[in-house]
Amino acid sequence: MTHESLGPGRVIPPTKVAPAAVPPAQSRRGVRLGPVAVLIVVLLAVMTGLLSLVMPGTLFERDAGRLAAAVTFAASYVALAFGRVPGLAIDRAGVALVGASLMVASGALPLDEAYKAIDLDTLTLLLGMMILVANLRLSGFFAMTGGWVMRRAHRPLALLAAVAATAGVFSAFLVNDAVCLVLAPLVIELSLALRCNPVPYLLAVAMASNIGSTATITGNPQNMMIGSFSHIPYANFAAALAPVALFGLLLTIILIALFHRREFARGARLTAPSTPIRLHRVLMWRALAGTALVISLFFAGQPPAKVAIIVGGLLLLTRRVRSERVYAQIDWSLLLMFAGLFIIVAGAEHSLLSGEVIAAAGQLHLGRLPVLSAMTAILSNLVSNVPAVVVLRPFIEGLRDQERAWLTVAMASTLAGNLTVLGSIANLIVVQRAAASGIVIGLWDYCRVGVPLALLRLAIGTLWLWI
Repeated sequence: MTHESLGPGRVIPPTKVAPAAVPPAQSRRGVRLGPVAVLIVVLLAVMTGLLSLVMPGTLFERDAGRLAAAVTFAASYVALAFGRVPGLAIDRAGVALVGASLMVASGALPLDEAYKAIDLDTLTLLLGMMILVANLRLSGFFAMTGGWVMRRAHRPLALLAAVAATAGVFSAFLVNDAVCLVLAPLVIELSLALRCNPVPYLLAVAMASNIGSTATITGNPQNMMIGSFSHIPYANFAAALAPVALFGLLLTIILIALFHRREFARGARLTAPSTPIRLHRVLMWRALAGTALVISLFFAGQPPAKVAIIVGGLLLLTRRVRSERVYAQIDWSLLLMFAGLFIIVAGAEHSLLSGEVIAAAGQLHLGRLPVLSAMTAILSNLVSNVPAVVVLRPFIEGLRDQERAWLTVAMASTLAGNLTVLGSIANLIVVQRAAASGIVIGLWDYCRVGVPLALLRLAIGTLWLWI
């Protein structure tokens, strides 16, 4: 198929997609400095650990331990924010694992305390939901539903609304990253077949999935973590944040249509081609039954982690799909990153979170929801939303109204993901899938919609929880 240029958000041949050029001198400097910085952090942690064996209990040993914990914490979060270390072939999961091991090596956190720091409820819930989503995806359910909905949208604005609603509703109950992985290729194929500009519809996938995932504990990884930390009942969480998500989806459609008026002003009737979809009907009905059971038990007040892992485990009992295919759909690196993050933050909390630090944090007035919302949004865009939630945990636990504070963090950390392309993994998935098909979603293409949308939604969401 030949791709044509369709205005803003250019479509170019796939062969022309290339990474941005980096000046050679700057690239070589980064490659050299990355391993050197890592070596310094590792040596500091190891030397501090040896010092604790030679001079246990001394003031010098305690100060060295605090320094090692602070440096390990800061270095880990900087690397997590950038997603890599120049000169090293390591990803975010590897960074989290190395940071956790250095916290133990330096003596900032004993090994038995490191085990206790890992929140198994969060990891169990996430694993169970990944198995459930994998079964739905392998059965062809997402492709069937998305194609059915979008083929019945015969006008560009109706297609936009269908895309946003599909992404938002699926993301409300399933992990938004997985929804983007499924919907982005489908939207690309359909929009190009209809000779539409694919960019506004892809923006709808990314932004609506972020906003829709705000509604429930199982919408995204940070909400799962917050649900485990706060023990807020699933129904209470949804009752508080579902209205924010619904209004956000409407606002998403309005702003995308406003900023892409040329695409939606045309009144051409769209006729989608019929695309054969391979369905595993038995697997699909089993997965749908499991999904209905999981959601029902969530709202009935059963522990989400327990429900998700039991149903997920039972879905593996099938003759139609080999278990290896399900395992291949699970983001094991995300689970590893979570475990590492828990240990990194616990080590910093154990060594650095003194009474003076807590008192200083109290001066920030995090008990005031607008302040907490703004702080969460800023931190989420600096280090990503999952690490931001882990960092905020010890400070939230000292507040008087913890339930409302956690709801504010869930709302702000998720909605802030729409500020920039780097604000959430869902955004990156959509942009990377688009680039692989020769579709360029530039910084301006995203930010001119994402920035006003995120700021408006943060303001409205904060006001909703505050009143």
